[in-house]
Amino acid sequence: MRYFIFLILPIAFQISAAEPAKAPLMAGAATSNITPEIGGDIVGGFLPFPSKHIHDELHARCLALSDGKSTIALVVCDLLGVHRSVSVEARKIIEAESGIPTANVLISCTHTHSATNAIGHHPRAYDSDMELTPYQKFVARRIADGVRCANNNLRPAEIAFSTVDVPEHVHIRRWFLKEGTMPPNPFGKIDKVKMNPGAGNPNLVEPAAKPDPTVSIIAVREPNGRMISVYTAYSLHYVGGVGEAHISADYYGYYCEALKRYQKDSTEDPPFVAIMANGTSGDANNINFRNPRPSRPRYEQMRYVAEDLASKVNSALATLQWQNSAPLGARYRELDLSWRKIDPELIAWAKETEAKTPRIQGKADLPLAYAGRVQRLANASPQTKAPVQVLRISDICIGTTPCETFAETGVEFRERSPFTGKSFMVEIAHGYYGYMPTPRHFELGGYETWPGTNNLEPQASVKMMDALLEMASELK
Repeated sequence: MRYFIFLILPIAFQISAAEPAKAPLMAGAATSNITPEIGGDIVGGFLPFPSKHIHDELHARCLALSDGKSTIALVVCDLLGVHRSVSVEARKIIEAESGIPTANVLISCTHTHSATNAIGHHPRAYDSDMELTPYQKFVARRIADGVRCANNNLRPAEIAFSTVDVPEHVHIRRWFLKEGTMPPNPFGKIDKVKMNPGAGNPNLVEPAAKPDPTVSIIAVREPNGRMISVYTAYSLHYVGGVGEAHISADYYGYYCEALKRYQKDSTEDPPFVAIMANGTSGDANNINFRNPRPSRPRYEQMRYVAEDLASKVNSALATLQWQNSAPLGARYRELDLSWRKIDPELIAWAKETEAKTPRIQGKADLPLAYAGRVQRLANASPQTKAPVQVLRISDICIGTTPCETFAETGVEFRERSPFTGKSFMVEIAHGYYGYMPTPRHFELGGYETWPGTNNLEPQASVKMMDALLEMASELK
């Protein structure tokens, strides 16, 4: 017996050295209220206007994960977007107070069109760094508070990943029209596609792309117990249909509340936190242009979409396969991309248009939509700091862009990522840089390619994809 024990001990030690015990996963979640004061400018259209009512509160929804060596945090804010400097400030505070490295924190926005401006005023829109406004400082502080609370709530957890396709709510909004029916764009040119051509338009030919119907799901729960948080991403633009000058989180907020109602003991301390990030929805929205839906009362459509999504995600939770460990990793880069170059002919058009157009009395200094945007973009510094990030959570991979990203870019990342079958993208992360069409879509033109709505060089999507895949390979 003694001889047998001495014989097997070296083998046991070799196995132990070759396969170290996996550290148990820890997870915690929290929300932080970022609702602005009434009266701040709502952004989303061409001209900001002051809010008059808060219909539902805005939040930063936060999930912290730890594998015993590293901690990462995922934050989704109910905002149209944030300036890069807001993300920099928030992550600086998080590292100082919670000890989570800045590169390990993902901060993205839902792109609700009924939130107060956290991007910054137009004269600074093309600067990578800016002095924060009072509301931006408030948002950065509250993001840091939310992550700190989520980190305080860390406890043993299990994690699972799944997807569910929900195609009925997401539709491509860029369409080819019958020959001779395309209206001129604001610059007097004829595009090959039109954004939002009108539901039921008899001149529709076909959409210019395919939407991404996949909802990606990361769920964490207490071991064999109640749910801690569910982080989801869906490639659907905001739904809209809010009251006049209302502050609202749009369908993203409704979805989070609906999914929470499905969870048992969801209000126990600490409460369950549902999170919905925006996937890649730069060329998609909720309008079925072939078969338009009937008009609905305010908020009814976003509630319908949210509750249907929550129901389908909740059903998917019943089929998950759980694990109690998840190695974590992160990569963060800032790419030196060029701003969109403006031709002299277009600058001349912008100046002439602004000089000839009658101005609103008392607002003569208010820049015209595209004439103003073109001139500001032409005066921007040659390059910008474009943040991109990849997070690894076990065999799950999340890639990010700071832009309104087209659906086909999100699908490409999912298909090319080395984390096969468990990769997805989140847009409008760490900044807001406008729309990011692929080179193919630049050739087609349309709203998302116009100077001022598109701010980056035509190869931006290619360069970001290359960087994301390289970082994902490093983490793999």
